[in-house]
Amino acid sequence: MSDQVDSRLQRLLGGDHLVSLRKRLRQRFERAPLEGAVDHIRVAGLSAEEHEALAALLGRAQRRSKSLQIDVRRLDADLRRAGIATSLRDALEKLDGSILHLAGARLRQQTLWSSVVDGCSHPGLASLLLTPGGIGLVKRLARRDTVAAAELCRRAEEVLRHLPAKAITRSQLAADVLGDAHALDNGRGAAALVLAVLRQTATPVPDAAAPIADEDGETVRETREDIVLEPAAAGAERIRETWARAGVLVNELARPALFLNLPTSGTESDRWPLGEPAYASLRSLLRSPPRWDVAGRDVYVCENPNLLAIAADRWGIGCAPLVCTDGMPAAAQRCLLAQLALADARLRYHGDFDWPGLRIGNQVMREHGAEPWRFGAADYIAAVRTAPGLAHPLGGKVAEASWDAALAPAMRQHGVAIAEEAMAASLLPDLDDR
Repeated sequence: MSDQVDSRLQRLLGGDHLVSLRKRLRQRFERAPLEGAVDHIRVAGLSAEEHEALAALLGRAQRRSKSLQIDVRRLDADLRRAGIATSLRDALEKLDGSILHLAGARLRQQTLWSSVVDGCSHPGLASLLLTPGGIGLVKRLARRDTVAAAELCRRAEEVLRHLPAKAITRSQLAADVLGDAHALDNGRGAAALVLAVLRQTATPVPDAAAPIADEDGETVRETREDIVLEPAAAGAERIRETWARAGVLVNELARPALFLNLPTSGTESDRWPLGEPAYASLRSLLRSPPRWDVAGRDVYVCENPNLLAIAADRWGIGCAPLVCTDGMPAAAQRCLLAQLALADARLRYHGDFDWPGLRIGNQVMREHGAEPWRFGAADYIAAVRTAPGLAHPLGGKVAEASWDAALAPAMRQHGVAIAEEAMAASLLPDLDDR
Protein backbone atom coordinates (compact mmCIF):
# COMPACT_ATOMS: atom_id res chain seq x y z
CA MET A 1 0.00 0.00 0.00
CA SER A 2 1.27 3.49 -0.85
CA ASP A 3 2.37 5.66 2.07
CA GLN A 4 0.61 8.65 0.45
CA VAL A 5 -3.00 7.76 -0.45
CA ASP A 6 -5.07 10.61 -1.88
CA SER A 7 -7.52 11.70 0.80
CA ARG A 8 -10.33 11.68 -1.76
CA LEU A 9 -9.60 8.05 -2.62
CA GLN A 10 -9.52 7.20 1.07
CA ARG A 11 -12.95 8.78 1.55
CA LEU A 12 -14.39 7.07 -1.53
CA LEU A 13 -13.09 3.53 -1.19
CA GLY A 14 -10.88 3.26 1.89
CA GLY A 15 -11.55 2.20 5.44
CA ASP A 16 -12.10 -1.08 7.20
CA HIS A 17 -15.83 -1.05 6.50
CA LEU A 18 -15.11 -1.50 2.76
CA VAL A 19 -12.45 -4.21 3.03
CA SER A 20 -14.81 -6.90 1.72
CA LEU A 21 -15.83 -4.76 -1.27
CA ARG A 22 -12.23 -3.98 -2.17
CA LYS A 23 -11.36 -7.68 -1.86
CA ARG A 24 -14.07 -8.65 -4.36
CA LEU A 25 -12.91 -5.98 -6.80
CA ARG A 26 -9.29 -7.12 -6.45
CA GLN A 27 -10.28 -10.74 -7.09
CA ARG A 28 -11.80 -9.75 -10.42
CA PHE A 29 -8.45 -8.33 -11.54
CA GLU A 30 -6.56 -11.29 -10.06
CA ARG A 31 -8.66 -13.76 -12.03
CA ALA A 32 -8.69 -11.90 -15.32
CA PRO A 33 -7.87 -13.94 -18.47
CA LEU A 34 -4.24 -14.01 -19.49
CA GLU A 35 -4.62 -11.65 -22.46
CA GLY A 36 -8.02 -10.14 -21.67
CA ALA A 37 -8.73 -6.72 -20.16
CA VAL A 38 -11.30 -6.23 -17.41
CA ASP A 39 -13.97 -4.10 -19.05
CA HIS A 40 -16.92 -4.68 -16.75
CA ILE A 41 -17.33 -5.85 -13.17
CA ARG A 42 -20.66 -6.81 -11.66
CA VAL A 43 -20.61 -6.72 -7.88
CA ALA A 44 -23.43 -8.56 -6.13
CA GLY A 45 -24.45 -9.03 -2.51
CA LEU A 46 -23.76 -5.41 -1.60
CA SER A 47 -24.52 -4.14 1.87
CA ALA A 48 -26.14 -0.74 2.19
CA GLU A 49 -22.80 0.79 3.14
CA GLU A 50 -21.00 -0.83 0.20
CA HIS A 51 -23.71 0.22 -2.25
CA GLU A 52 -23.51 3.80 -1.04
CA ALA A 53 -19.71 3.92 -1.45
CA LEU A 54 -19.74 2.28 -4.89
CA ALA A 55 -22.56 4.51 -6.17
CA ALA A 56 -20.64 7.58 -5.00
CA LEU A 57 -17.50 6.34 -6.77
CA LEU A 58 -19.49 5.84 -9.99
CA GLY A 59 -21.41 9.11 -9.65
CA ARG A 60 -24.80 7.42 -9.61
CA ALA A 61 -27.99 8.17 -7.75
CA GLN A 62 -28.37 6.51 -4.37
CA ARG A 63 -31.10 4.02 -5.26
CA ARG A 64 -30.81 0.95 -3.02
CA SER A 65 -29.72 -2.16 -4.87
CA LYS A 66 -27.80 -5.30 -3.93
CA SER A 67 -25.73 -5.24 -7.10
CA LEU A 68 -24.04 -2.76 -9.38
CA GLN A 69 -22.41 -2.96 -12.81
CA ILE A 70 -19.10 -1.14 -13.20
CA ASP A 71 -17.90 0.13 -16.57
CA VAL A 72 -14.21 -0.20 -15.76
CA ARG A 73 -12.93 1.86 -18.71
CA ARG A 74 -15.24 4.73 -17.90
CA LEU A 75 -14.31 4.63 -14.21
CA ASP A 76 -10.60 4.52 -15.11
CA ALA A 77 -11.03 7.67 -17.18
CA ASP A 78 -12.93 9.43 -14.37
CA LEU A 79 -10.22 8.57 -11.83
CA ARG A 80 -7.49 9.87 -14.15
CA ARG A 81 -9.33 13.14 -14.83
CA ALA A 82 -9.78 13.67 -11.12
CA GLY A 83 -6.10 12.94 -10.44
CA ILE A 84 -7.04 10.31 -7.85
CA ALA A 85 -5.48 7.28 -9.58
CA THR A 86 -4.59 6.13 -13.09
CA SER A 87 -7.23 3.34 -12.96
CA LEU A 88 -9.48 1.36 -10.67
CA ARG A 89 -6.74 -1.26 -10.37
CA ASP A 90 -4.22 1.44 -9.47
CA ALA A 91 -6.65 2.77 -6.84
CA LEU A 92 -7.05 -0.66 -5.26
CA GLU A 93 -3.26 -1.18 -5.23
CA LYS A 94 -2.75 2.22 -3.59
CA LEU A 95 -5.11 1.18 -0.81
CA ASP A 96 -4.14 -2.46 -0.22
CA GLY A 97 -0.97 -3.25 -2.14
CA SER A 98 -0.10 -4.94 -5.43
CA ILE A 99 -2.61 -7.20 -7.17
CA LEU A 100 -1.21 -10.52 -8.34
CA HIS A 101 -2.48 -11.55 -11.77
CA LEU A 102 -2.92 -15.26 -11.18
CA ALA A 103 -2.92 -16.40 -14.81
CA GLY A 104 0.20 -14.38 -15.54
CA ALA A 105 1.92 -15.68 -12.41
CA ARG A 106 1.06 -19.26 -13.37
CA LEU A 107 2.42 -18.72 -16.86
CA ARG A 108 5.64 -17.26 -15.49
CA GLN A 109 6.02 -20.18 -13.11
CA GLN A 110 5.30 -22.70 -15.86
CA THR A 111 7.92 -21.05 -18.04
CA LEU A 112 10.49 -21.14 -15.26
CA TRP A 113 9.80 -24.81 -14.46
CA SER A 114 9.90 -25.67 -18.15
CA SER A 115 13.36 -24.12 -18.31
CA VAL A 116 14.43 -26.33 -15.38
CA VAL A 117 13.25 -29.44 -17.24
CA ASP A 118 14.70 -28.31 -20.57
CA GLY A 119 18.05 -27.68 -18.89
CA CYS A 120 18.45 -31.36 -17.98
CA SER A 121 20.56 -33.36 -20.41
CA HIS A 122 20.72 -36.70 -18.59
CA PRO A 123 18.03 -38.90 -20.19
CA GLY A 124 17.01 -40.60 -16.95
CA LEU A 125 16.57 -37.33 -15.09
CA ALA A 126 14.83 -35.67 -18.03
CA SER A 127 12.43 -38.61 -18.24
CA LEU A 128 11.73 -38.43 -14.50
CA LEU A 129 10.94 -34.71 -14.65
CA LEU A 130 8.34 -35.31 -17.36
CA THR A 131 6.25 -37.31 -14.87
CA PRO A 132 3.98 -35.63 -12.30
CA GLY A 133 5.71 -37.48 -9.48
CA GLY A 134 9.16 -36.51 -10.71
CA ILE A 135 8.57 -32.79 -11.13
CA GLY A 136 6.61 -32.83 -7.86
CA LEU A 137 9.62 -34.33 -6.09
CA VAL A 138 11.95 -31.64 -7.44
CA LYS A 139 9.52 -28.90 -6.42
CA ARG A 140 9.32 -30.28 -2.89
CA LEU A 141 13.08 -30.70 -2.59
CA ALA A 142 13.70 -27.17 -3.91
CA ARG A 143 10.80 -25.71 -1.90
CA ARG A 144 9.28 -24.52 -5.18
CA ASP A 145 12.28 -22.30 -5.92
CA THR A 146 13.21 -22.70 -9.59
CA VAL A 147 16.76 -21.42 -9.08
CA ALA A 148 17.35 -23.97 -6.34
CA ALA A 149 15.69 -26.64 -8.48
CA ALA A 150 18.00 -25.96 -11.42
CA GLU A 151 21.05 -26.23 -9.16
CA LEU A 152 19.70 -29.42 -7.59
CA CYS A 153 19.20 -30.99 -11.03
CA ARG A 154 22.69 -29.95 -12.07
CA ARG A 155 24.21 -31.66 -9.05
CA ALA A 156 22.12 -34.79 -9.58
CA GLU A 157 23.21 -34.93 -13.22
CA GLU A 158 26.86 -34.71 -12.23
CA VAL A 159 26.40 -37.76 -10.01
CA LEU A 160 24.38 -39.69 -12.59
CA ARG A 161 27.09 -39.17 -15.21
CA HIS A 162 29.44 -41.19 -12.98
CA LEU A 163 27.00 -44.10 -12.70
CA PRO A 164 27.10 -47.02 -12.85
CA ALA A 165 30.28 -47.01 -10.80
CA LYS A 166 32.63 -49.85 -9.94
CA ALA A 167 32.21 -50.39 -6.22
CA ILE A 168 32.92 -46.86 -5.03
CA THR A 169 31.72 -45.76 -1.61
CA ARG A 170 28.93 -43.23 -1.54
CA SER A 171 30.96 -40.76 0.49
CA GLN A 172 33.85 -40.94 -1.96
CA LEU A 173 31.49 -40.45 -4.91
CA ALA A 174 29.99 -37.40 -3.18
CA ALA A 175 33.41 -35.95 -2.39
CA ASP A 176 34.80 -36.53 -5.89
CA VAL A 177 31.79 -35.24 -7.80
CA LEU A 178 30.16 -32.68 -5.50
CA GLY A 179 33.06 -31.66 -3.27
CA ASP A 180 31.27 -32.73 -0.08
CA ALA A 181 31.55 -36.25 1.34
CA HIS A 182 28.09 -35.90 2.92
CA ALA A 183 26.30 -34.47 -0.13
CA LEU A 184 24.69 -37.84 -0.93
CA ASP A 185 23.77 -38.82 2.63
CA ASN A 186 20.21 -39.93 3.28
CA GLY A 187 17.89 -36.95 3.33
CA ARG A 188 20.01 -34.72 1.09
CA GLY A 189 18.27 -33.32 -1.98
CA ALA A 190 20.75 -34.52 -4.59
CA ALA A 191 20.69 -38.03 -3.12
CA ALA A 192 16.88 -38.17 -3.16
CA LEU A 193 16.79 -37.09 -6.81
CA VAL A 194 19.50 -39.53 -7.91
CA LEU A 195 17.73 -42.37 -6.09
CA ALA A 196 14.45 -41.47 -7.78
CA VAL A 197 16.13 -41.75 -11.20
CA LEU A 198 17.78 -45.06 -10.29
CA ARG A 199 14.48 -46.49 -9.07
CA GLN A 200 12.65 -45.35 -12.17
CA THR A 201 15.10 -47.11 -14.45
CA ALA A 202 15.49 -50.24 -12.28
CA THR A 203 13.67 -53.42 -13.25
CA PRO A 204 11.86 -55.19 -11.84
CA VAL A 205 10.12 -53.00 -9.30
CA PRO A 206 9.67 -54.21 -5.71
CA ASP A 207 6.54 -56.17 -4.83
CA ALA A 208 3.92 -53.85 -3.44
CA ALA A 209 3.22 -56.39 -0.73
CA ALA A 210 6.82 -56.87 0.32
CA PRO A 211 8.11 -55.14 3.48
CA ILE A 212 10.26 -52.68 1.54
CA ALA A 213 10.09 -49.01 2.44
CA ASP A 214 9.61 -46.01 0.20
CA GLU A 215 11.82 -42.94 0.32
CA ASP A 216 10.02 -41.69 3.42
CA GLY A 217 10.68 -44.94 5.28
CA GLU A 218 7.13 -46.31 5.23
CA THR A 219 6.97 -50.10 5.33
CA VAL A 220 4.69 -53.06 5.93
CA ARG A 221 5.47 -54.71 9.27
CA GLU A 222 5.39 -58.49 9.47
CA THR A 223 4.98 -60.68 12.52
CA ARG A 224 8.05 -62.87 12.01
CA GLU A 225 11.15 -61.41 13.56
CA ASP A 226 13.53 -62.09 10.70
CA ILE A 227 11.79 -59.68 8.32
CA VAL A 228 10.37 -57.09 10.71
CA LEU A 229 12.10 -53.82 9.99
CA GLU A 230 11.53 -50.53 11.74
CA PRO A 231 10.60 -47.78 9.23
CA ALA A 232 14.01 -46.10 9.35
CA ALA A 233 15.87 -49.40 9.01
CA ALA A 234 13.67 -50.57 6.15
CA GLY A 235 14.13 -47.29 4.30
CA ALA A 236 17.88 -47.38 4.80
CA GLU A 237 18.05 -50.96 3.50
CA ARG A 238 16.15 -50.11 0.35
CA ILE A 239 18.35 -47.07 -0.23
CA ARG A 240 21.45 -49.20 0.27
CA GLU A 241 20.21 -51.77 -2.23
CA THR A 242 19.35 -49.08 -4.81
CA TRP A 243 22.83 -47.58 -4.58
CA ALA A 244 24.34 -51.07 -4.79
CA ARG A 245 22.63 -51.71 -8.13
CA ALA A 246 24.47 -48.66 -9.42
CA GLY A 247 27.82 -49.90 -8.06
CA VAL A 248 27.86 -47.55 -5.05
CA LEU A 249 28.60 -48.94 -1.60
CA VAL A 250 26.67 -47.82 1.48
CA ASN A 251 27.45 -49.66 4.72
CA GLU A 252 28.79 -52.40 2.50
CA LEU A 253 29.70 -54.79 5.33
CA ALA A 254 26.17 -55.10 6.73
CA ARG A 255 24.19 -58.36 6.31
CA PRO A 256 26.63 -60.36 4.17
CA ALA A 257 25.24 -63.12 1.95
CA LEU A 258 25.42 -66.66 3.36
CA PHE A 259 25.99 -69.61 1.03
CA LEU A 260 27.40 -73.12 0.77
CA ASN A 261 29.45 -74.77 -1.99
CA LEU A 262 29.07 -72.10 -4.67
CA PRO A 263 31.68 -73.06 -7.28
CA THR A 264 33.97 -70.50 -8.88
CA SER A 265 36.27 -70.88 -11.85
CA GLY A 266 40.00 -70.52 -12.35
CA THR A 267 42.21 -69.26 -9.56
CA GLU A 268 39.18 -68.31 -7.48
CA SER A 269 38.38 -71.92 -6.62
CA ASP A 270 39.98 -71.57 -3.18
CA ARG A 271 38.33 -68.26 -2.37
CA TRP A 272 35.60 -69.97 -0.31
CA PRO A 273 36.48 -73.53 0.79
CA LEU A 274 33.80 -76.09 -0.01
CA GLY A 275 31.91 -77.96 2.67
CA GLU A 276 31.55 -75.08 5.12
CA PRO A 277 29.09 -72.14 5.13
CA ALA A 278 30.67 -68.95 3.81
CA TYR A 279 29.83 -65.26 3.74
CA ALA A 280 30.36 -62.61 1.06
CA SER A 281 29.88 -58.93 1.82
CA LEU A 282 28.32 -56.51 -0.61
CA ARG A 283 31.73 -54.83 -0.75
CA SER A 284 33.49 -57.99 -1.97
CA LEU A 285 30.73 -58.92 -4.41
CA LEU A 286 30.88 -55.53 -6.09
CA ARG A 287 34.59 -54.76 -5.85
CA SER A 288 35.81 -58.18 -6.92
CA PRO A 289 32.87 -59.95 -8.58
CA PRO A 290 33.49 -63.71 -8.42
CA ARG A 291 33.46 -65.79 -11.59
CA TRP A 292 30.69 -68.15 -10.59
CA ASP A 293 30.94 -71.54 -12.31
CA VAL A 294 27.22 -72.30 -12.24
CA ALA A 295 26.09 -72.20 -15.88
CA GLY A 296 23.29 -74.73 -16.37
CA ARG A 297 23.49 -75.89 -12.73
CA ASP A 298 20.76 -75.98 -10.11
CA VAL A 299 21.52 -73.52 -7.31
CA TYR A 300 19.13 -73.98 -4.42
CA VAL A 301 17.95 -70.94 -2.44
CA CYS A 302 16.50 -71.16 1.05
CA GLU A 303 15.08 -68.56 3.40
CA ASN A 304 16.53 -69.65 6.75
CA PRO A 305 20.17 -70.01 7.87
CA ASN A 306 19.26 -73.05 9.98
CA LEU A 307 18.42 -75.07 6.89
CA LEU A 308 21.79 -74.21 5.34
CA ALA A 309 23.52 -75.29 8.54
CA ILE A 310 21.58 -78.58 8.55
CA ALA A 311 22.55 -79.19 4.91
CA ALA A 312 26.22 -78.46 5.64
CA ASP A 313 26.18 -80.91 8.55
CA ARG A 314 24.46 -83.60 6.50
CA TRP A 315 26.25 -83.41 3.14
CA GLY A 316 29.32 -81.19 3.67
CA ILE A 317 31.40 -80.99 0.51
CA GLY A 318 28.81 -83.14 -1.24
CA CYS A 319 25.99 -80.62 -0.83
CA ALA A 320 24.58 -78.96 -3.93
CA PRO A 321 25.15 -75.17 -4.20
CA LEU A 322 22.89 -73.48 -1.66
CA VAL A 323 22.26 -69.78 -0.96
CA CYS A 324 20.36 -68.32 2.01
CA THR A 325 18.31 -65.12 1.74
CA ASP A 326 18.17 -64.81 5.56
CA GLY A 327 14.59 -63.55 5.47
CA MET A 328 13.79 -60.81 2.98
CA PRO A 329 16.98 -60.50 0.90
CA ALA A 330 18.98 -57.36 1.51
CA ALA A 331 21.52 -55.69 -0.79
CA ALA A 332 24.23 -58.36 -0.55
CA GLN A 333 21.78 -61.23 -1.03
CA ARG A 334 20.16 -59.56 -4.02
CA CYS A 335 23.53 -58.81 -5.53
CA LEU A 336 24.62 -62.45 -5.15
CA LEU A 337 21.39 -63.82 -6.64
CA ALA A 338 21.64 -61.38 -9.54
CA GLN A 339 25.22 -62.48 -10.24
CA LEU A 340 24.23 -66.14 -10.18
CA ALA A 341 21.30 -65.56 -12.51
CA LEU A 342 23.60 -63.65 -14.87
CA ALA A 343 25.97 -66.61 -14.79
CA ASP A 344 23.09 -68.80 -16.07
CA ALA A 345 22.40 -70.67 -12.85
CA ARG A 346 18.98 -72.29 -12.46
CA LEU A 347 17.79 -70.82 -9.16
CA ARG A 348 15.29 -72.91 -7.18
CA TYR A 349 13.66 -71.33 -4.12
CA HIS A 350 12.07 -72.64 -0.93
CA GLY A 351 10.93 -70.69 2.12
CA ASP A 352 8.62 -70.81 5.11
CA PHE A 353 5.01 -71.75 4.47
CA ASP A 354 3.60 -68.56 5.98
CA TRP A 355 2.51 -65.23 4.52
CA PRO A 356 5.89 -63.45 4.85
CA GLY A 357 7.50 -66.54 3.28
CA LEU A 358 5.22 -66.18 0.25
CA ARG A 359 6.12 -62.50 -0.11
CA ILE A 360 9.81 -63.33 -0.03
CA GLY A 361 9.23 -66.06 -2.60
CA ASN A 362 7.37 -63.63 -4.86
CA GLN A 363 10.30 -61.25 -4.80
CA VAL A 364 13.04 -63.83 -5.35
CA MET A 365 11.19 -65.48 -8.22
CA ARG A 366 10.23 -62.22 -9.86
CA GLU A 367 13.53 -60.40 -9.51
CA HIS A 368 15.88 -63.28 -10.20
CA GLY A 369 13.89 -65.71 -12.32
CA ALA A 370 13.92 -68.42 -9.66
CA GLU A 371 11.62 -71.46 -9.79
CA PRO A 372 9.84 -72.99 -6.79
CA TRP A 373 11.63 -75.80 -4.95
CA ARG A 374 9.07 -78.06 -3.24
CA PHE A 375 7.20 -74.85 -2.47
CA GLY A 376 3.72 -75.44 -3.89
CA ALA A 377 0.26 -76.30 -2.63
CA ALA A 378 0.86 -80.06 -2.95
CA ASP A 379 4.05 -79.80 -0.87
CA TYR A 380 2.27 -77.77 1.80
CA ILE A 381 -0.70 -80.15 2.04
CA ALA A 382 1.61 -83.17 2.21
CA ALA A 383 3.56 -81.57 5.07
CA VAL A 384 0.37 -80.73 6.98
CA ARG A 385 -0.88 -84.32 6.64
CA THR A 386 2.35 -86.18 7.34
CA ALA A 387 3.78 -84.02 10.11
CA PRO A 388 0.99 -82.04 11.83
CA GLY A 389 3.15 -81.59 14.90
CA LEU A 390 5.49 -79.34 12.91
CA ALA A 391 2.79 -76.77 12.20
CA HIS A 392 1.90 -73.63 14.17
CA PRO A 393 -0.97 -71.12 13.82
CA LEU A 394 -0.95 -69.06 10.64
CA GLY A 395 -1.35 -65.33 11.22
CA GLY A 396 -0.60 -61.96 9.67
CA LYS A 397 -1.55 -60.29 6.43
CA VAL A 398 -2.52 -62.72 3.68
CA ALA A 399 -0.33 -62.97 0.55
CA GLU A 400 -0.75 -64.78 -2.75
CA ALA A 401 1.91 -67.01 -4.31
CA SER A 402 2.71 -65.85 -7.84
CA TRP A 403 4.03 -69.31 -8.78
CA ASP A 404 1.08 -71.38 -7.53
CA ALA A 405 -2.43 -69.95 -7.34
CA ALA A 406 -3.57 -72.88 -5.18
CA LEU A 407 -1.02 -72.39 -2.40
CA ALA A 408 -2.55 -69.41 -0.56
CA PRO A 409 -6.09 -70.92 -0.57
CA ALA A 410 -4.69 -74.16 0.83
CA MET A 411 -2.92 -72.26 3.60
CA ARG A 412 -6.07 -70.31 4.43
CA GLN A 413 -8.05 -73.55 4.53
CA HIS A 414 -5.71 -75.32 6.95
CA GLY A 415 -4.78 -72.20 8.92
CA VAL A 416 -1.30 -73.39 9.90
CA ALA A 417 2.23 -72.29 9.04
CA ILE A 418 5.22 -74.59 8.61
CA ALA A 419 8.77 -73.38 9.16
CA GLU A 420 11.31 -74.24 6.49
CA GLU A 421 13.55 -76.12 8.93
CA ALA A 422 10.65 -78.47 9.65
CA MET A 423 10.74 -79.46 5.96
CA ALA A 424 14.43 -80.50 6.10
CA ALA A 425 13.69 -84.20 5.71
CA SER A 426 12.00 -83.64 2.36
CA LEU A 427 14.50 -81.01 1.15
CA LEU A 428 17.81 -82.64 2.04
CA PRO A 429 17.63 -85.46 -0.57
CA ASP A 430 17.53 -82.83 -3.34
CA LEU A 431 20.76 -81.36 -1.99
CA ASP A 432 22.74 -84.60 -2.20
CA ASP A 433 25.27 -83.77 -4.92
CA ARG A 434 27.71 -86.59 -4.29
